[in-house]
Amino acid sequence: MKISFHGAAGTVTGSRYLLEAHGTSVQVDCGLFQGLKKLRLLNWDKPTYDPHQVDHLLLTHGHIDHTGYLPKQVREGYERAVHCTPATSELCHLLLMDSAKIQEEDAAFANKKGFSKHKPAQPLYNAEDAQAALKLFKSSKYGDWLELPGRAKNKHNGIRARFHNMGHILGASCVEIRIEDQHQGDRQKTVVFSGDVGRSAVPLHTDPDPRPECDVLVVESTYGDRRHTDVDIIDQIREPFLRTFKRGGIVLIPAFAVGRSQLVTLILRDLMRDGDLPDVPIHIDSPMAVDATKIYSRHLHDCNLDEELVQDGRSRLFPNQVYFHHTVQDSKTLNDLGGPRVIISASGMMTGGRVLHHLVQRLPNEKNLVLLAGYQAAGTRGRSLLEGAKSLKIHGQMVPLRAEFQQIHGLSSHADCDELMAWITSAKTMPKTIFVTHGEPDAAKALAQRIKAETGVKTFLPNLGDHFNLA
Repeated sequence: MKISFHGAAGTVTGSRYLLEAHGTSVQVDCGLFQGLKKLRLLNWDKPTYDPHQVDHLLLTHGHIDHTGYLPKQVREGYERAVHCTPATSELCHLLLMDSAKIQEEDAAFANKKGFSKHKPAQPLYNAEDAQAALKLFKSSKYGDWLELPGRAKNKHNGIRARFHNMGHILGASCVEIRIEDQHQGDRQKTVVFSGDVGRSAVPLHTDPDPRPECDVLVVESTYGDRRHTDVDIIDQIREPFLRTFKRGGIVLIPAFAVGRSQLVTLILRDLMRDGDLPDVPIHIDSPMAVDATKIYSRHLHDCNLDEELVQDGRSRLFPNQVYFHHTVQDSKTLNDLGGPRVIISASGMMTGGRVLHHLVQRLPNEKNLVLLAGYQAAGTRGRSLLEGAKSLKIHGQMVPLRAEFQQIHGLSSHADCDELMAWITSAKTMPKTIFVTHGEPDAAKALAQRIKAETGVKTFLPNLGDHFNLA
């Protein structure tokens, strides 16, 4: 039995793991590398494993750093089932098609402006590739066992898997894989992949289920060296917003279309309803955020809100004076609008999408406020701002930062270091081995050291391409 790491090892994106046992290869996640250029370039390389030889693929949740490589992997030869929860399947139909669209639009824009080193610039994959990948999806409810047979039809190999709720975003899960000893049927080894661990007692998302009992654990470490702030979100938002509105500026919020956009608008709704903020126009420049809200409305049963969702999600998650911008032309109309108003646009780490055009428009104006509302991976434009950059390179030009800039804390859907430890230790017994992944080196190292110090469990910090024998 072997496990190998082809992404999210020594970095926080590109989640891709392979578990091999009894002649069967099971892949968990198929994420896109994001952030540093040297990582993004890995997306263009041939996979470090043979997609033809992967028997089963399981997705922990819909975020692109866990799913965004799938269209390319299918183009490279993967043609078997993709398993995930029903909500993840629905979200992936939005996210993967949107990712393909962004790939195509960015390539077209690079060719139009002539700033690409490649002549012509090509997308990593296109809508046809994404559609081919989506045809492979099969949904399973939380807790239902999936048999993962070998290549021969109906071949029983003693491998099965199931999903457990992890909060984080709608449909997110950890993956529990049980592998029987073929020589001693009453013995088995269990491997758990955490996916992204969610937080407890937060709006919109349920608390994570306790960790399943397991022999081997692969756990994320995005916030492995940090704690979320105790400062109330409302206290962080109120003053900078009021200051920006008073000077007639625009608040630009780069936000993920799934989860983060819904949470931000919910908070703004409460502030406006309570009179803490004036009722200014809010522009959601992300068709996917609207569609994602509809999916939330179908799947969420306990989100602690006080009204029924209407068809477009407006009455429950979006405040008054909300305007949706679906087409590119709709988006362009925002360029001519002054403040005060709020623009929410994807992507959350400013790696691509419509928010780049808004940054070009809004960064140079000192009246405006750019508000970062989530984690910013190394190499992203958001991280550059956090590290003190005075300008950002966007579409081949340097755009000066004259707008006010601020990051708010506590909106992250990732568990912090204490919450990670609480989840890791939530089962009756500890694993024999823990692999710490999906974190930048300092964060992963800090969590690994803490796990070893507090539990005594042997921990590993795998690098890209590392293989381990689990026997």
